[in-house]
Amino acid sequence: MKFSKLSQLFLVSTIGLLVATLLASCEISSIDYLFVASSAGSGGGSDGQIQTYGVDSYSGAIHTADAIISSGGIAPVSMAVTSDYENLYVINKTSNTLVHFTIAMNGALTQKDAVTLSTQGTTPVSIAVNAANTYLYLVSADYPGPSGPLPGAALSVFPLTNGTIGTAVANGSLSYWPLSLPGYGSDLIVPTGVAVLPNNDAVYVTAYDQSAYNPGGSAPSLAHPGWVFGFSTGTGGVLTPAAGTLYQAGVKPTAIAIDPTSRFVYVTDYANNQMIGYTVQSDSTLNYLINGPFRTGNEPDAIVIDQRGKFIYVANALDSTVTGYEIDLSSGTPTVVTNGTNTTNITDTTPVAITIDAALGRFIYTANYLGNSVSGLRFNPTSGTTALTQASPYPTGSQPTAIISVPNGNHAVQSVTP
Repeated sequence: MKFSKLSQLFLVSTIGLLVATLLASCEISSIDYLFVASSAGSGGGSDGQIQTYGVDSYSGAIHTADAIISSGGIAPVSMAVTSDYENLYVINKTSNTLVHFTIAMNGALTQKDAVTLSTQGTTPVSIAVNAANTYLYLVSADYPGPSGPLPGAALSVFPLTNGTIGTAVANGSLSYWPLSLPGYGSDLIVPTGVAVLPNNDAVYVTAYDQSAYNPGGSAPSLAHPGWVFGFSTGTGGVLTPAAGTLYQAGVKPTAIAIDPTSRFVYVTDYANNQMIGYTVQSDSTLNYLINGPFRTGNEPDAIVIDQRGKFIYVANALDSTVTGYEIDLSSGTPTVVTNGTNTTNITDTTPVAITIDAALGRFIYTANYLGNSVSGLRFNPTSGTTALTQASPYPTGSQPTAIISVPNGNHAVQSVTP
């Protein structure tokens, strides 16, 4: 049977419409933008770089979303964003710079201003921004000395005005708060992380006493080399290290995370392969969770809590795995989430940073330092179990050290309903 020309035209048009519909349905919809900071390559004097990826709403797979840009300095190590997701900050360890970028609706980054860290303490380690977007907190591994940097930890506070970085808040004649242990003032303190209570009332810094940290050696003079320093926040950004705000944190704490309701704080201990939990008191002091610490994989190096405050995920650097925990919302006690017979998911080599997508809160990503990649995991929002996303891992620049997510402007952000 032969078709008329009109029938043939109708058939071709119908097939074309169906193909167009299928192609449209397969179009990648980016719910988030993922920013990854890494080295530009093997050259020690080259600026670091920030790569921008889009996150597919269905599979969690990521794809390049914008051109690679300079991190504004050498060796980026930490990033933070404002709670409105309009500003991104990065610190560059070797060039001692704090750099501010604005984030466009399409995920494009534009450098706006920068601070060279000279009087606040050099060798920056970690940064955090408070939920009110009024202050940025930065910890450094060296003091500024009269003729150059001196070993020692410092915490600096920078006011933010519509994202722009202001002059560091004064602490008497200093532009930083020194971190030292009472009775051990000459010991070298090495900071590793900083976090702010979501209610903006306090700041916590993880650090360890290098003078007491002696793996495989004789017993140190100080029995507990790992610590959390606590500061209450005051008018004008001034910090107060109130009495009782120094807390033991194992041997070598590496990362810190706070639940979204400001009730619980969790710290990873790299040397003891464990996570330590604390409850936040009404005055922002900390009490230990009495049934802790909690076992992790080997050398836990990064930690993140989902936006609802229900699950914790820890990246274990030596194992190249992620361990998930479900939080008991009344006590804060974390319980390991089991995927069948497994308690971890495999990542690429040496995950050192971890984040959860900001829009839907159902995808986890790790920056893998020796894998030169990002690994993706999709987690069940009810059970917390995880599985690798499509085509994971994804290639990045050399030795990625920091990763962070912001929602695409067309998508709502996961609400906090623990």
